[in-house]
Amino acid sequence: MVTLAWKNLIHDKVRLVVTLVGIVFALVLILVQFGLFLSFMDTSANIVERSGASLWISAPELPYVNGASPIQESKRWKAMEVPGVERVDRYILAWVPWKLPSGAIENVQITGFSLESKLGGPWNLTAGSVEDLRGEDTVIVDELYKEKLGVTHLGQTVEISNHRARIVGFTRGIRSFTTAPFVFCSFKNAQNYAGGVVKENETMFLLVRAAAGVDLEQLKTAMKAKLGNFDVLTNAEMHKRTQIYWVFQTGAGITTLLGAVLGLIVGIVVVAQTIYAATVDHIREFGTLKAMGATNSRIYQVILAQAAMSGLFGYVLAMAIAAPISHSSQNGNAPIALPPEVAAGTLALAIAMCAGASIISIRKATRIDPAMVFRG
Repeated sequence: MVTLAWKNLIHDKVRLVVTLVGIVFALVLILVQFGLFLSFMDTSANIVERSGASLWISAPELPYVNGASPIQESKRWKAMEVPGVERVDRYILAWVPWKLPSGAIENVQITGFSLESKLGGPWNLTAGSVEDLRGEDTVIVDELYKEKLGVTHLGQTVEISNHRARIVGFTRGIRSFTTAPFVFCSFKNAQNYAGGVVKENETMFLLVRAAAGVDLEQLKTAMKAKLGNFDVLTNAEMHKRTQIYWVFQTGAGITTLLGAVLGLIVGIVVVAQTIYAATVDHIREFGTLKAMGATNSRIYQVILAQAAMSGLFGYVLAMAIAAPISHSSQNGNAPIALPPEVAAGTLALAIAMCAGASIISIRKATRIDPAMVFRG
């Protein structure tokens, strides 16, 4: 049956090419759109995911991590009184102006954190270190945004919110979902840069690190009882809230998902039409098989084998196209994620798509009258 399926596939090479083009187009579209979606999901809340905090304390009704309002620093001492707390640190995440060498202004997200705990600090450093931020007016930016921010080298002096800043380090891969890059610095320096937003005795967040073995839900409940009208969220809850806002409420995630669904629909339609046409072209061969005593299950095996082969070949070609696209996109603002799980899932999807598309063909082939073989 497998041999017959293979011969049916390669008998008409033009039709095989058309089938593969349809499959490849659909799979590449799905891989690219779903890869963008995964990248959006990661980028939208990466600063939360990698924060290392157990709990986030903020002003009430926080819509997402980038939309916080200032709160009094004094709440920190109350939070530290709750049993099960190891430490509580102030944290600033605020939009501030960055002056380019040309004189133009770019918005950045100043990110001020505790240099002792490093909660909410940078990761993937390629130059410099967090310890370098102990210097006055020092910041770390991501390599991806060097050109955007007019940064050329370590030690360069720039201007943030009319204050001097010196570049002491670079990270790699810390993207911002918005057009405003993250700029990391000590909490003290962040207070200076965000002075127009956060007063001297204020902070945007309090980041809590729980003691080992403490139940986070119980700690969260105790913290809310202690602080009153404040939002207290676990790191996972803050991560989810921010993802939902940026990816779904802004519409960006829905658009990419619709693209992936469109690719799937196009693939099924193209493959179904092509496999159906191939079945009709070989209808007398299937009639011969039935006249020779072949059961419907044998016919199923031939057509499904054709579909599986088409899906496998199409998947290999699609990956050969999508993998370089994903790799080259990593240096841009819209990276396309292609983790092993997605690659494996796409293979299963390709075969399932082709098998599902072959159902129409199966119905046509199994209704053949074997007597047609002997008619003129």
